[in-house]
Amino acid sequence: MVKKAIFFQFILFFLLASGVLAQPMTFQEVRIQGNERVERSAIEAVIQVRAGRPVTIEEIDQDIRNIYQLGRFQDVVALEDVVDGTRTLVFQVSERPLLREVRFEGQRKLKTDKLSELVGIRVPELYDPKNVERAITALRRAYRDEGYHGAQIEPDIEINPHNEATLTFVIDEGKKVRVDEIRFSGNSALSDKELRKAIETRERWVFSWLTGRGTFNEDMLRNDVELIADEYFNRGYVQVRVKDPDIVFSDDMRTLNILFEIEEGEQYRIGDIDIQGDLLKEKEQLLELVKLQTGDVFSRARLREDVFRLNDLYADSGYAYVNVSPLTRLDNQERLVHLMFDVEQGVQVYIDRIHVTGNTKTRDKVIRREMRLTEGELYSASRLKESRRRINNLGFFDEVNVATGRGDEEELMVVEVDVAERPTGQFSIGAGYSSVDGVLAQGALQQDNFLGRGLRLDLSAALGGKSTTYRFGVTDPYFLDKDLTLGFDLYRTDREWPSFSEKRTGGNLKLGVPLSDNLRAFFLYRYENKDIYDIAPTASRFVLEQAGTSTLSSITSMLRRDTTDYRLDPTRGSMSEASVEFAGIGGDQQFVKYIADHRHFFPFKWDTYFSVHGQIGFVEGWGGKDVPIEERFFLGGINSLRGFKSRRVGPRDGDDYIGGEKSAYTNLEYIFPLIRDVGLKGVVFFDAGNVWHSNENYFSDIRYNTGAGIRWFSPLGPLRLEWGYNLNPRGDEERTEWQFSIGRFF
Repeated sequence: MVKKAIFFQFILFFLLASGVLAQPMTFQEVRIQGNERVERSAIEAVIQVRAGRPVTIEEIDQDIRNIYQLGRFQDVVALEDVVDGTRTLVFQVSERPLLREVRFEGQRKLKTDKLSELVGIRVPELYDPKNVERAITALRRAYRDEGYHGAQIEPDIEINPHNEATLTFVIDEGKKVRVDEIRFSGNSALSDKELRKAIETRERWVFSWLTGRGTFNEDMLRNDVELIADEYFNRGYVQVRVKDPDIVFSDDMRTLNILFEIEEGEQYRIGDIDIQGDLLKEKEQLLELVKLQTGDVFSRARLREDVFRLNDLYADSGYAYVNVSPLTRLDNQERLVHLMFDVEQGVQVYIDRIHVTGNTKTRDKVIRREMRLTEGELYSASRLKESRRRINNLGFFDEVNVATGRGDEEELMVVEVDVAERPTGQFSIGAGYSSVDGVLAQGALQQDNFLGRGLRLDLSAALGGKSTTYRFGVTDPYFLDKDLTLGFDLYRTDREWPSFSEKRTGGNLKLGVPLSDNLRAFFLYRYENKDIYDIAPTASRFVLEQAGTSTLSSITSMLRRDTTDYRLDPTRGSMSEASVEFAGIGGDQQFVKYIADHRHFFPFKWDTYFSVHGQIGFVEGWGGKDVPIEERFFLGGINSLRGFKSRRVGPRDGDDYIGGEKSAYTNLEYIFPLIRDVGLKGVVFFDAGNVWHSNENYFSDIRYNTGAGIRWFSPLGPLRLEWGYNLNPRGDEERTEWQFSIGRFF
């Protein structure tokens, strides 16, 4: 037997040199060898060579390429086999191993689940080096985004005798690269400090290990170039050039320095301002919406706001596709920017259909009743925006997306409302702690979207060292599918105060009616049986007089206005409330209580915001009755003046704090993110206020405190840890107070 094996790659070279490349050959047999998992028929389907038919070297080479393109083999070789004069063409294939497992070694900063998602390799599948290279690129990018620019990733493939593979990504994360210094050159109009505030990249500091500040991110740095240019555009430097930043790594790849080179150019001011095109009103009326004026320093941000104002005017009149283009013309000699607003209003659009998707539990009507637009109405951009805010404020959804599209005709529009539901029910048995009530054991069955109808169900109990509370309540915000709120609560509370104990058993019935989109009126009837007992022998005369049982029967009228962007965690807008409670519709207690409360949120830069809160109250007895102690005003604690113990601000009788008939306080807060990924926030605050007797003047004596704290929506519920500093302690008052609460309390 004579056998010879020749690699066709070598044959190609030899025959090319000898000029016989195109001469045909004939094989009596064509075989495929080496395939185990891949069917022979799948290979034969892509090759053109056939037994007994003349073929050329070029055709055989094309068949090799066709087999490779199947993506199932790591090697393909064509051999000639001659046995007893029979010429056989053999395609010898080497299958890629079957990948059974993907592992990671050396990872600490990124979780395995995230790495697996980035790699995107599913098992079992055939091993493909290209997929591995793509995976390594994705892993390196992820580590760079986290600041680990020196991360090394190497693939390690182990193949067993069954041609099955285990792929291991061996990771050397290295050290996180921090920004040591940010410098600027060429800037004179804006200081280094102003430019550092404008960009997102930050220099490292002593607590970078905790906050992540100073972590280098390439995408963020590229965006910083635009932010610097935008800051100059807002100061009138319309010809500014910001070069790509110069980055210099340290020798150990632990830190780097960044240099931004800037060519500022000259400052430009506003020249002539005009408007043309489809004018909805008189030209003078439209130009009144433009806040930029001739002679002002040019600002792209202010120009953008002017465009939005004009756009909203048209969009609120049904012109959904209006296009307001600010055309600019530079006068380089006078350094002026002449503005021409060009308006194309398009057609007037009506709402054709509203589609609601993504809601698997919540009924459509719960979402639709929050829409400020209905089918058949004229389109309005502001009412569409308000609709999204109201749906989001339900608190039932993680995401609320409202999009628009063209209907069957040009003047018709389809509104798509897509929501992603969040769990709104909670059954919990756990524990919590507050600086007022101490340790609490608590259980609750709470559903904010009961039966998918938007009903609120609350069945809860909290058992603590100083208080015990049981509560059951149901509220329907759209009673009988009308915009009416109807609900009730039943409760029992037993609380221990320093010099007496108090027990309340009662309930309330509430009704709410709308006065406008953001304003509602509420009416609440409350009935309670009260008992003051276990009075300390050393208690003051006033407290001793409170002993015994009594009944309360009252009605409260309340106005509530809410314009916040997100009810559960607002950052802009305001909440206002004014109430009058009249007690004496039956019962033993007779008083009138007035309370006005307002809180305003002001967004600032870098996802931070200010909160200003104020409350003032007055209560007086009537019919010869004094105001009972439990209905008087007390301040101090985490919800009012945080530099003082709970209920330790206001009038005293001996050692007992007995509350007052007048109260006023304010809270000024600045809230900022600490760790964005987990929702941890920081706060610095200033509180001021006091409580007075009825014969004292408001604001005759004010108590002050300042402080700081952290806030977190933890798995147990809202967590607050706040430290208050009493600016003028008196008598036995402490200079500082820690206020702490965690868990959901009822």
